[in-house]
Amino acid sequence: MKPDSELLYAQRLNRYVTAMRNQKPDRVPVRPFAAEFTAVAAGYTAQQVTHDYNQAFEAVIRCCSDFDWDAVVPNMVYVWTGLTQSAGLRYYATPGVEVGPEVGFQYREPELENAWMRREEYDELIEDPVAFLYNTWLPRVSAEAAASEYRKSVALVKSAWAMANYFTAFGPQVERMRRETGTVSAIAGMLKAPLDLLADKFRGYLGLAYDLREIPEKVLAACNALMPHIAHVALTSMDPGRMVPIPIWMHRGCVPFVSYNDFRELYWPTLRPVVEAIWSRGNQVLFYAEGNWDAHLDEFAQLPAGCIIYHIDRGDYRLVHEKLGGKFCLSGGVPNALLAFGTPRQVKAHCKDLIDTVAQDGGYIMDASAIMQNDASVENVRVMTDFTREYGVYSAQPSSAPPPPPPEPRIAEPLIPQGKIPAGVCLPWETKLKELPPISGDPHLCRRIWQDVDSLAYYYIWHLVLSF
Repeated sequence: MKPDSELLYAQRLNRYVTAMRNQKPDRVPVRPFAAEFTAVAAGYTAQQVTHDYNQAFEAVIRCCSDFDWDAVVPNMVYVWTGLTQSAGLRYYATPGVEVGPEVGFQYREPELENAWMRREEYDELIEDPVAFLYNTWLPRVSAEAAASEYRKSVALVKSAWAMANYFTAFGPQVERMRRETGTVSAIAGMLKAPLDLLADKFRGYLGLAYDLREIPEKVLAACNALMPHIAHVALTSMDPGRMVPIPIWMHRGCVPFVSYNDFRELYWPTLRPVVEAIWSRGNQVLFYAEGNWDAHLDEFAQLPAGCIIYHIDRGDYRLVHEKLGGKFCLSGGVPNALLAFGTPRQVKAHCKDLIDTVAQDGGYIMDASAIMQNDASVENVRVMTDFTREYGVYSAQPSSAPPPPPPEPRIAEPLIPQGKIPAGVCLPWETKLKELPPISGDPHLCRRIWQDVDSLAYYYIWHLVLSF
C-alpha cells in the first residue's frame, strides 16, 4: 500500500465508523451505493459491468480514484449474470439479451398462477426449507433444469463453481480499493427479512398478498421456518472485525405493500430476533429501507441504541431524525430523481438542508436515497460529494486513529428456534453415518470433514436465494 493511500484509508475508516457509531467524526462521510452509475462514470455499458464482474470491479476502482468517497461497495452491480445464466434463473432479464445493453438487469415478477412456489407447497417449505429449495424451487426457477437432465446437472456444477469464483474475487477487490485508492469497503454479509423473501423469490408479490388475507397462519409458519436459515447466513457472513455493517435490503414489508398489522404480526417478529442476534455479537445492521417506512419508525426505535444504521429512501428525513436520530446513525435522503434530473444548484440546496437537519450532531452518512443506477448524472453526484466535503465539516483535522469500537451489546443473543434439521446443514452427519460401515479410524475427523463440505451445498442454495 502506498503511504498516502494508507493514511487516507485510516482517516476514511475512522470517519465512516465514527458516524455509524452515531458519533461526530471530522466531517460527514460520503458512502454512495453506486451500481450501474459506476459504469457510466467509467465508460462502460450496463451489460459490461453486469456480465463481466472484472469490468464491474474496474469501474468501481476508477470511481474510487476519481471521486472523494469514503466508502463504497466493491461491486454494487451484485447480480453477476454469468452466474445467473449458468444457473438458468428465469427471474432475471439480462442487459444486452432480454433488455438493452444500457439497461440494468431486471427482476421478473412471476404470474400469479405460475409463482416460483405454489400455494399448496407451503407445508413442503415449512417441513424442510433446504430440501424444498433443491427439490422444488431450483428446478422450477432454472430454465437449464427444464431443458434436460444433462443440462440440469451441468448447470448445477457450473453455477456452484461460478459462485465460488465470484465470492473469492471480492477479497482482492477490497484489498485493491484499500491499496490503490484508500477507500473502505462499505458493507459485509447478506440479510433479508423472511416475509420479503417470500415475496421476492417464492410467491411473488401478488401471491403473497392473497396469502396474507386467506392463509396468514401458513405465511407466519413459513417465515418462522425461513428465519433460522436467514439468521445462519447472516451470522456467518458479517464482518468478523465488527467495523462495517451487514445490510438488509428491505423490499415489500412496509405499508402500503402490506398492512400495518401484517408488519407487526408477521414481518417484524420474524426479523427482529435476527437483528438482535447480530447485535448481540457486536455487529451493526444497515436498514436499507427502500420505499417509505415511516409508518414503522416507532417499532425500529425500540431496538437497542446503536444496533442499526437507518437508510432514508422515500421517507421524511425530518421525521426519521425526530424518531431515530438520537439512537441510530442515519444515511441517504438525496432523491435519485434529483440526482438524475435536477440541477447542481438544486442538489446543493437539498444536501445543505439534509446536513442542517439531520447531521448537526454527527451520526449521518451522505448517500443517495436508493442504489444509484445509470440514470444518475455524473455531474450531480460529483456536486453531492464535493458539497458535502466543503460544507459538512465538524473539525479541520481528520483522524487516522483506530475507529471507535461498537458499544457493548446489552442483550443476550436471542434463541432462534430451529427446524427438524438445523440451519447450516443439508444432509445431517447422523443420517450419513447410518449408511457407512463401522468407522475404524477417527470418527470426529470424519464428521468434521463431512459437515464442512456439506455446508458448501447449504451456502450455495441459500446464496442463490438471498444474493441472486
